[in-house]
Amino acid sequence: MTNLDTPMNTVDFGQVITAMITPFDTEGKVNLAQVEKLTNYLINNGSDSLVVCGTTGESPTLTWEEEYDLFQVVKATANGKAKVIAGTGSNSTAEAIAATVRAAKLQVDGSLQVTPYYNRPPQIGLIQHFQAIAKSVPDLPIILYNIPSRTGCRLEATTIATLALATETPNIVAIKEATGDLDLVSTIRLNTPPEFKIYCGDDSLTLPMLAVGGSGVISVASHLVGNQIKQMIERFMAGDYQLAHKIHLALFPLFKALFYDTNPIPLKIALKMLDRDSGILRSPLSIDPEKYAQLQQSLQSALKLANQITL
Repeated sequence: MTNLDTPMNTVDFGQVITAMITPFDTEGKVNLAQVEKLTNYLINNGSDSLVVCGTTGESPTLTWEEEYDLFQVVKATANGKAKVIAGTGSNSTAEAIAATVRAAKLQVDGSLQVTPYYNRPPQIGLIQHFQAIAKSVPDLPIILYNIPSRTGCRLEATTIATLALATETPNIVAIKEATGDLDLVSTIRLNTPPEFKIYCGDDSLTLPMLAVGGSGVISVASHLVGNQIKQMIERFMAGDYQLAHKIHLALFPLFKALFYDTNPIPLKIALKMLDRDSGILRSPLSIDPEKYAQLQQSLQSALKLANQITL
């Protein structure tokens, strides 16, 4: 948990945040031993922070007790080498508060809060929702998550600016922006303080988003090419745009292949191909046999190209 004496705007989650999968065993139970291995692997391969129990972690299928077990295991395994961000959002404000308060007691380093799905609140309702959550954990940094393709609910730029600038909730410190709208990102950057972080929520748009004010990425592909993504961002920040662009193009086919089907289906297939089996998918996610061969071929060729990058 962030020290109360530390200004929230100094909180740094780094440049590469991995949205972790949840490994399951063959019976569909959370495989905590594999969670430990994955945590160490990600930390040693480019990840500055880890999001636990996000959509990539199949959070809709996890029980609360499974989620808290995951928070504790990842936090203990990371042991200060990476920050741990708990996915505790909900379309119920009361449930989001309860889950976030409980996660905060486990001393996680931040919370990712998705826009309320299905009930589609107006912008004033979104402001009230996120501020209520933030006020319930005033010493825990909050990252907003804008992904209307999954939730049917979009945070508008004025709403994001209102939340970022609100003096009563200084712990709203960042956003995961997954609309794919670079004009929106530019508007957010124009109307929020420079310390408010904008993280790309779509691997393939990381480089373009950096160009309009992004701070880094909350990544799926970093399970496979975390060091390469880290290098791309670092080279861009250092002004070596030519090399950053070269890395982006080498990674681009992999970025697209990983979303050939619903995330994290392609990712778990890729991990199995690399002998890093993360177990089964939980229903209702499932591998489409008609897509499997083409997906496997796309992943193989994309991984080959990505691994040709010289670090």
